[in-house]
Amino acid sequence: MIAMRRLVQPQDLSVVFQPIVELATGRLFAHEALVRCSLPTIAGPPELFERATEERCVGRLGRMIREIAVPLCSGMPLFLNVHPQELVERWLVQPDDPIFAHDHDIYLEITESVPLTHFELVVDVLAELKARAGVHLVIDDLGAGYSNLGFIADLEPRVVKLDRGLVQGLDSSPRKQRLVTSLVRLCTELGAKVVAEGVETPGELSTLLDTGAHFAQGYVLSRPGFPLPCPSWPAESRKPASPAAPPSAPPKLGWR
Repeated sequence: MIAMRRLVQPQDLSVVFQPIVELATGRLFAHEALVRCSLPTIAGPPELFERATEERCVGRLGRMIREIAVPLCSGMPLFLNVHPQELVERWLVQPDDPIFAHDHDIYLEITESVPLTHFELVVDVLAELKARAGVHLVIDDLGAGYSNLGFIADLEPRVVKLDRGLVQGLDSSPRKQRLVTSLVRLCTELGAKVVAEGVETPGELSTLLDTGAHFAQGYVLSRPGFPLPCPSWPAESRKPASPAAPPSAPPKLGWR
């Protein structure tokens, strides 16, 4: 607790949310929670977690963020970023963790660009979490950093998120289009749905419709914000093949 108080206080943190949109319908599927820190000495979330790692309080920081984020996203599936060290320290399996009080599905994002230490322990913790109703695993940043496709086979995620580097300029790169299409096909065959992150232009969004990707997230649909922002399909982009369903309830993933 002393290390945590030295690093950051709850009043120094806030959370914004960015929509994740179903490409087949253009309909809102979920929101991702993104932490913000008001301290001028911390440049952004990566530095916040680097400092927390140095102070050995990553688990407590993650818990503090979830205590802020989960109550603000009632009635909607929620994507939460989880640092691998939180799994090693077993913070997420505590029965009073906020994720177990959420009234809809929770998707825990583990970044693919950071190698997991204590891999067997992490796998055991993830298996324990996935056994809980409504808690699912997401592999984040596929295509960045270490790019270990074995993570998908070993961890059996429900969702895979493509790194924004694969999406940037997608509409002007036939090679990227083939690569993304192949990755989407591979993930789908392994039982995972695919979110394309960092979609910033109408052209990128239109091209994604041809890759088979299931969901999109990025500035072209909505910037992060609070209250929960509502995505807007840009007029310059090709429309989804299926009309959007009424927005009364978020869709369930197809295999549930």
